[in-house]
Amino acid sequence: MRFLVVHETRYRYTQPVVLCHNEAHLRPRVCASQVCETSHVSIDPPPEVLHERSDYFGNPVLYFSVQQPHEELTVTATSQVRLVDPPWLPDPAATLPWDTVAARLAADSSAASLEARELVLESPMVPASADLANLAAPSFAPGRPLLDAVHALNQRLHREFVYDPHFTTIATPVAEVLAQRRGVCQDFADVAIGCLRALGVPARYVSGYIESVPPPGAPRVRGADASHAWFSVYVPDVGWVDFDPTNDQVVGPHHITTAWGRDYGDVTPLKGVMFGGGFHTLDVSVDMQRE
Repeated sequence: MRFLVVHETRYRYTQPVVLCHNEAHLRPRVCASQVCETSHVSIDPPPEVLHERSDYFGNPVLYFSVQQPHEELTVTATSQVRLVDPPWLPDPAATLPWDTVAARLAADSSAASLEARELVLESPMVPASADLANLAAPSFAPGRPLLDAVHALNQRLHREFVYDPHFTTIATPVAEVLAQRRGVCQDFADVAIGCLRALGVPARYVSGYIESVPPPGAPRVRGADASHAWFSVYVPDVGWVDFDPTNDQVVGPHHITTAWGRDYGDVTPLKGVMFGGGFHTLDVSVDMQRE
């Protein structure tokens, strides 16, 4: 299955910006479940400096600098992505107990385990918290198979937390999301990651897109798809398995992965610094269309 994804970000400023430096995670990754066949980023006004690199986690990153005065900045990423058959996943009840996994990773010095153990550590946007460990506890009884426990946690977050796009911003602490039991996909991913790390289980933040499906009989609205976020858990001898707590599902054929890291700060779609600008407004639209 192929998708054409168009992600447009537009900033409008009340005063001219004379210089800006930016980083973008907008090119979808090549990974086990997908191939990014083409990807192009259009920037208006055109940047004087533009180059690509891979970050620490292997995500493609675009750096650009606009060095002429401007009152509007538009960044449009157009990508064609082919989804392939998802990797085989074991029966959740047949996976190793979660506490056995945590103990094994703590003692194992293989390259795969050392890489995974980095994602047990707290990160800037997902600090260590006893409250997160307490939230996880009902789903992680001693000896419970890891994927079975993660499924249960995913279901609980979907059931117990309210999706509220007006409650949080990207700067809202996980502790506040946890206290109020409301937020958006980014917040639910952070909570799940914090729960797993509190138990010694590696978890990472994944950003990307999810296809929206209109109600029966309703037309498809162009640009109504969304940037999305979910989490991934490390399962020894299997690899990373992605879960979407916002929609209570294992990530599948309606998801496209852009980048992964410790938390949102590692994979922000577009961020930067600017000189001037005054106040600004931001408009983002995503169109994810099957080809």
